[in-house]
Amino acid sequence: MTVTVIAGCISCGLCTEEYPDLFVMNDEGIAHPVSHEVPAGKEKEAQQAAEDCPVSVIITA
Repeated sequence: MTVTVIAGCISCGLCTEEYPDLFVMNDEGIAHPVSHEVPAGKEKEAQQAAEDCPVSVIITA
C-alpha cells in the first residue's frame, strides 16, 4: 500500500499527531508521509488517517 498527501493540506496536524509513524510536517507546515510505502502492519492506520483527514488530501492505494 502507498500513501500520498495531495495539495490542499490545511496544516491541522491531525495525521501527524494521531499517526506519527506515518506522517510528518515539513518546514512549511504541510503534512507529508514518512515514506510513500506504508510499513507492513500499518495499513489500517494509513486508511484511517485518510478517512479522518478533514480535507480529504490523504490518498491510499
